[in-house]
Amino acid sequence: MGANRRMLRLGAFLIAPGYHVASWRHPTAHADGGTDFAHYRDLVRTAERGKFDMVFLSDGLGIRTPYRDEEELSRWGRFAQFEPLSLLSALAVSTDRIGLAATASTSYNEPFHLARQFASLDFLSGGRAGWNVVTSVTDAEARNFNRDTQLDHETRYHRAREFMDVVTGLWDSWEDDAFLYDKESGRFFDPAKLHILHHKGEHFSVRGPLNVARPPQGYPVLVQAGASPDGQDFAAQWAEVVFTANQRLDQSQAFYRGMKEQVAAHGRDAEQIKIMPGVFPVIGRTRAEAEDKYAVLQELVDPVVGLGLLTQLLGDVDISGYPLDGPLPELPATEGCTSRQQLVWDKARREGLTIKELYRSVSGGRGHRIIIGTPGDVADELEEWFTAGGADGFNVMPPVLPDGLDDFVDLVIPELQRRQLFRTEYEGGTLRENLGLDRPAHRAASSAPAGH
Repeated sequence: MGANRRMLRLGAFLIAPGYHVASWRHPTAHADGGTDFAHYRDLVRTAERGKFDMVFLSDGLGIRTPYRDEEELSRWGRFAQFEPLSLLSALAVSTDRIGLAATASTSYNEPFHLARQFASLDFLSGGRAGWNVVTSVTDAEARNFNRDTQLDHETRYHRAREFMDVVTGLWDSWEDDAFLYDKESGRFFDPAKLHILHHKGEHFSVRGPLNVARPPQGYPVLVQAGASPDGQDFAAQWAEVVFTANQRLDQSQAFYRGMKEQVAAHGRDAEQIKIMPGVFPVIGRTRAEAEDKYAVLQELVDPVVGLGLLTQLLGDVDISGYPLDGPLPELPATEGCTSRQQLVWDKARREGLTIKELYRSVSGGRGHRIIIGTPGDVADELEEWFTAGGADGFNVMPPVLPDGLDDFVDLVIPELQRRQLFRTEYEGGTLRENLGLDRPAHRAASSAPAGH
């Protein structure tokens, strides 16, 4: 492959039994995989064998599933799972090259905690850490942190921006070569290369310094998935990887162009952000086999769960009083995920779906592109979106694990490699190197040292 040839970037989105809402009920799924380390270890090793750029763990700070009582909750699956930073720290010693990215909230953490945890993960993994920055969008999470309801959308993002200023400032507490470990002189570090933050803002007061050295990557790779105007502006300022949900190529192209333009407007190099739409592939040796696989999963969707999932995607708007065989009603504004609400609403109107048809439709991809077909069919669609300016890569969401990931690695990856769209070997040792992202310079290294 030519050294300068543009290559697909791939992330593996790992929810223990699989991405489909009914995956835990599938005969081959690990229903208890959320607390089975060996299961995750095997999945990440499979993704590494396939030369994926990273694995990605989503997370919420509580059970975000909407439910009226324990009986209803018992119909759901997939919410008993490890805390992701703990899990990735364990996986770091079981893998060598693949990136390890996890979700962590700016709404219910302190900057110092997350700065230290992600810096530690970056060291433990040899420079392979990534942080998916979220603001948390559910009242269920708020109720675990001394609140009855979540903060409003604007306040969440205002806090998040200051949070990022603090975290990156803490990562820059020490210059890269600050630590001398000079036993002879008794100097542990060079005091001229320590930069104490002294941050005082609206939401945070943090002195610093961080009690971890500067991470191997400078900063762990920053990932973001907000698609609202606030989310996009936040991503344009901070993100290096953007996960997004688009159903159609023209939507993806418009988002791609707009995001790159916003990045440039923030004074950043548009090539230093990789846009990776989610894709939900159901793979068979024939299209009929793939369709049969999908049909099996769809038949396992519990109506209670389907309606609850739709409620969640609509920003916790209660639609339980409306007939399942009728259309989706007009929706009020939500403080939840506004972009996902709009995406699902548009799908319902565009395809003329009833509420029941809509919840069955979103049970698989939950707003992401569903591709059902042969390895060649899947590769065709990924190639089209990639070459037509709709994506830099994809966040792959296997329907059932481990089978869905095995199918992608064993069947689709070789086809992408044959087309010279995807690597055959890792380019570097860090996540940044493999994604083609620059290592951030220390913001104060060339200026006068901060006060002590």
